This record gives sequence, structure tokens and C-alpha cells, in this order.
Amino acid sequence: MRIRFDVPADPAYPARVAATLAGVRLRRFSYIGAVLVAVGAVGLVLSRGLGWGERASPLWLTLVLAGVLSMLYLPWVRSRARRRSGDYAVEGAYEITDDNIMMRSGAESGGIAWDGVAQVEDNPDFWIVFVGRMPATVIPRWLMSAEDAETLRAFMTDRGLLGPRP
Repeated sequence: MRIRFDVPADPAYPARVAATLAGVRLRRFSYIGAVLVAVGAVGLVLSRGLGWGERASPLWLTLVLAGVLSMLYLPWVRSRARRRSGDYAVEGAYEITDDNIMMRSGAESGGIAWDGVAQVEDNPDFWIVFVGRMPATVIPRWLMSAEDAETLRAFMTDRGLLGPRP
């Protein structure tokens, strides 16, 4: 397999990459926030029903507020990532072979060997490549031909990195 495609110097591209990677890293804050809101709301209802409303309300309200702030953290980070990364638009390219993923961005280049990839997560715009538990890079599907995307999907599925289509 040898797949090669270019990345245009589009100011929106680095923003999309930064927002996607931030979302993967910080998704747990949304889950934690939802749990805090649920526990706080249940505690608030129970404390009022049991007559402890005045003494316990500040605790439950604090949990609800902490949960809401935790859920808002991811959208805030994504917004900052989009805003800050727009200045990093440079032409680049990907070359993907059976052995590795090579990326070039401006004058910089780097690669990831497939042997080091732990998993690949499917996202609407990208395949997110994980080395260990950390997202290492993304592969933009919309910049590839449909045939190349299907070839790469089959390759990653055969290696057990990407689950079958839902």
C-alpha cells in the first residue's frame, strides 16, 4: 500500500485538527460533568424531600455547578484551539505505506510506524491515530480519494486497529 495526498495551506485545517485532538483528550470532562450534575440534582431533590434542604443545599448546588463547568470545559478548549491555530496554515502532505505514516508540514516532517499504533478511532472528519493511550496524529479522510480511503480503512481493520463499520 502506498497512499499519498497533499494538505492545502487552509487556515481552517489546523483549527479542525486542534479541536479534534483537544476533544479526544478532554472528552472525559464532559462525562465527569454529567455525573456531577446528576448526583447533585438527585441530592438536591432528596435533601429537600427529607427536610435537610437548608443544610445540604450548598453541597448539592456546588456539585451541579462543578458539573456544568466541567461540561463547558471541552467546548471552551476547542474554541481556543480553533482561534489560536489559524495562524499555522502551511502546505503539507501525507504518505502512508504498510510500514508507517509520514507527515510533512511546511519544512517539518515526522512519522509514526504502524507497529507503534495502539488503535485508530473513527471520527466524522479524521481517523485519529493513538500511540499508547494518547492521540498522536490525525489522518484527514476528505483529502484522500475514496479508493485510497477504503484501502486504508481495510488495512487498519485487518491490523485490528479500527473496528468494522457500524
